[in-house]
Amino acid sequence: MILKNVSLLYGHDLKLIDSINIEIAESKFKKINSQLNRKNQNVVDCNGLLLIPGFINAHTHIGDSIAKDLSLNSTVDSKIHPMIGIKQKILRETPDKELIRFMRKSAQTMLKKGITTFVDFREGGIHGINLLKKALKTVPINPVILGRLEYYHTQKQIKQNTSMPDFLKSNLESLIENCDGVGISGPNENSDNNLQEFSKIKKIVGIHAAETLSSYAISKKSYKKTEPKRALLAEPTFLVHMTNASKNDLLSATKKTRGIIICPRANASLAEGIPDIELMLKMKCNIGIGTDNVMINSPDMFREMDYVWKVTMGIKKKRIDPKQILKMATVNSGKILNKKIGCIKENYFADCIFIDKKSIDLEPMNNVYASIVHRASQESIRAVMSRGKIVYGKI
Repeated sequence: MILKNVSLLYGHDLKLIDSINIEIAESKFKKINSQLNRKNQNVVDCNGLLLIPGFINAHTHIGDSIAKDLSLNSTVDSKIHPMIGIKQKILRETPDKELIRFMRKSAQTMLKKGITTFVDFREGGIHGINLLKKALKTVPINPVILGRLEYYHTQKQIKQNTSMPDFLKSNLESLIENCDGVGISGPNENSDNNLQEFSKIKKIVGIHAAETLSSYAISKKSYKKTEPKRALLAEPTFLVHMTNASKNDLLSATKKTRGIIICPRANASLAEGIPDIELMLKMKCNIGIGTDNVMINSPDMFREMDYVWKVTMGIKKKRIDPKQILKMATVNSGKILNKKIGCIKENYFADCIFIDKKSIDLEPMNNVYASIVHRASQESIRAVMSRGKIVYGKI
């Protein structure tokens, strides 16, 4: 396929090119230039369309899609704590068929909103991983599935530095063979020995840290280290949230991980504040964006970008380049995952969104980055492409 006369946000800096031709073959962007051999190829005139990278929703829990807005006024722990939260009760008691049905719905709505890849912290061990795979059989979205052992330590066990039993180490090996890595609940449910066991994993490792003030305080009081510092014992690929992280925590994250995934709307909906994005940028953190639990937040990257951009400027009273925000939803997360996604460039996967430049909400696009970040929506999308195939809409 050749896309003719398309506008484009190119490369890792999302450089705007007004008109270009793109050859797509074998699921990837093969050539991007003004002169292409069109012989015997399907040529599509894309005049009036802007091609941007497919969004990467870098942190989700879509297993709780069946529990939207339950326990709305409850505390964070009573909602989503991995040991005592109502979410865990719902996941245990809901029939598999229903969990699959609602996970599929969440994946479908993400695709229609331009999310071509999502990273899911999948509870329920291998069984939970298999449920998600079944849910996605008919949805052409690209999942990064991070499994989890349902094994947690008490405060007493953490202070005693309890080790992971050998049979669970074996279970962990089996788990990793069935998914893309592990998604750890957090340091406050794991001893140092347990966290160091995760550091042996050669695949992706993600871990929640400093999501709430209370969890941060528990770590400092009970274990004499900040929550992010203990999280780094797992040698994670990335940290999630860091809503209440200190400057030193952020410096350590910059040095020892590929980045931080923030979930501002979810943090705000739990009344836990929002991450200090200005400080994160100052500390040179590589920042990605996720929408977190479907139970508490809709999986919509347009709304996430709009929220994080305006709220950060409102609180800090300083301007932020909207291109920075768009990179968080695309390029940055591709780098964190170390995959050829989130960027329109030769030999990267052809995951992208066709934006209608004449959309009623967008025209005229005097600043293309601002238009996408705070004006665009699902209604602005003409089509979505995943791995070189149109999977939603048409061009």
